[in-house]
Amino acid sequence: MLDKDMREPLFEYLEDRYGKVRIIEEKVIKKSRADVLAIVESGILGFEIKSDSDSYARLGRQVKDYDKFCDKCYAVVGESHIHVDEHIPDYWGIIVINKENVIVERDAEECPKVKLQNQLDILWRNELLNIQLKEGLPKLANSKRTDIYKRLIDTAGEPTIKADVCEQLFERDYTIFDDINKAKTSSRVKTSKRISRKKTGSADKKRAHVTNYIGPSKKRKKK
Repeated sequence: MLDKDMREPLFEYLEDRYGKVRIIEEKVIKKSRADVLAIVESGILGFEIKSDSDSYARLGRQVKDYDKFCDKCYAVVGESHIHVDEHIPDYWGIIVINKENVIVERDAEECPKVKLQNQLDILWRNELLNIQLKEGLPKLANSKRTDIYKRLIDTAGEPTIKADVCEQLFERDYTIFDDINKAKTSSRVKTSKRISRKKTGSADKKRAHVTNYIGPSKKRKKK
């Protein structure tokens, strides 16, 4: 399967599993471009898509960058990637997508290297200001972002600030910065009722069956 054919089933799976999820596609993180960041109530999830036409050439670098920003990470692969578990850490999850199914072959564990400061870097300046005001800090217009991060964490604690980050990303309004960010960022908002979800493809397009199987990684026979 090609990358473009894998995204829609992946988004449907995330919607089914988490209900409320914000999808940010093609987000630059350090030296990599994250295929998908999913904002859920528990944190930020990262998904690196490897279609049947992709190689593992850049995966080592990508893993290091995802680990710094994401609470949990997944490799999302086609059936040809029978050795993907050899190229990712044990705490990364594996999702296999084919024409009929989305299979969680291995669920992800918490990334041990994720830093809240990196997640705060994802925020726009107005979003960071919203958190400052919410947590009772004055507007720190002339302060370095790293100094603001430290004051926020010292004041409210990491769990509270992480929840604030997720809330701001859930509510992000891309129309405010359309002219600036049009070519840089695309985003979807998904809810369990699909109120704001834009349908794509023909009306009679068959939806992939979501198989939420979580089990030990096992070798897949190459067809």
